[in-house]
Amino acid sequence: MGASGPKRNTSSPWYHPLRLLLLLLLLWDVVVGTGSHSLQFFSFGVSEPGPRVPEYIVFGYLDDQLIARYDSEKRRVEARAKWMEEKEGPKFWDSQTLRGLSWQSRVMKYLNTIMGYYNHSGGSHTFQHVVGCEIRGDGSTRGVRQYAYDGQDYIFYDTETRTWAAANPVAKITKRLWEADTAHEAQRKFDLEHECVYFLQKFLKYATKHLGRKVPPSVWVTHQKTPGGESTLKCWAHGFYPRDIRLSWWRDGQELTQETEHVEIRPGGDGTYQCWGAVGIPPGEEHRYTCRVEHQGLERPLTVIWEPPFEPSPFIAGAVAVLTLSIVAAVTWMRRKRRRRRGTRPAASGDPVGEDEGHERGAFLEMSAAPAPPTQPTPGPPAC
Repeated sequence: MGASGPKRNTSSPWYHPLRLLLLLLLLWDVVVGTGSHSLQFFSFGVSEPGPRVPEYIVFGYLDDQLIARYDSEKRRVEARAKWMEEKEGPKFWDSQTLRGLSWQSRVMKYLNTIMGYYNHSGGSHTFQHVVGCEIRGDGSTRGVRQYAYDGQDYIFYDTETRTWAAANPVAKITKRLWEADTAHEAQRKFDLEHECVYFLQKFLKYATKHLGRKVPPSVWVTHQKTPGGESTLKCWAHGFYPRDIRLSWWRDGQELTQETEHVEIRPGGDGTYQCWGAVGIPPGEEHRYTCRVEHQGLERPLTVIWEPPFEPSPFIAGAVAVLTLSIVAAVTWMRRKRRRRRGTRPAASGDPVGEDEGHERGAFLEMSAAPAPPTQPTPGPPAC
């Protein structure tokens, strides 16, 4: 049975498979309410894997913290949170690996079947799966199970009516097949309404201290000249937790809302987050701009300005050069004087004493020529 598939803009930067997965993460993060906790798994299958894009991959999250990962290349579930690795033993991770293998087989089967529904015999196509549960602030629970094909909604489980809802005519085929498989359907509902909640409560006990911590951001400002003659000031905030943060640029005490370029907050890979905000400025007006950062880990808002690197004046540079030469001359004079007192001459080639002195002299010169440390941190990988 053929049908026209959902339109895909493959030229869009969001079409990259891992970017689509990031979009799913962001969308789910909006759904989870304040004061609630969630356990979520995001899986992703692709018909044409490539470099750094495995055929199948799964990420497990407790609230906004990555706790586990599985992909079709390693074929094993791995802990991504230290406290998870410490609390659970090999038996648990072996059982989760079996589940990861099962999910991989099932999702890839779904992908191939749906490609047939749409008459997609080739090309790169994707199938995304989001499953998880939430415990709200009032103690009530809610589950989610959603599927998407090529970045478009396909089918989802309605927890209120306990039925499947198809997003398009083709998905109705899948709806009929899944509802007819009563045994598998019962297992799906049990996993969503009971097992997921059990593990969510269990993992929350493990992570109480971790999720409640407050880590302030490290903040600095960098300066870059643009080809058009203007300059860009970029304010970096790294290593903060929890995720919520407010970063803004100000000029002469006035906040710049329209002129500031922001990017979404991104995980830093170590359980913390990072982001940046940039603003274009006329040359020579750097002193008028300040970066303001507000975060739960800070006692008060932090204000940071760009500080130009220290450039010594010609007088200071000359004085340092003269001092260095004076020290070298003094050391050389003292060594010669010591030799004369001992009644020795400079060692010939191959003399161990001469070799030692040459080594010491070389080491001294290397120390005196060592580069000065940077005046400000070097930005890490592209931030948020």
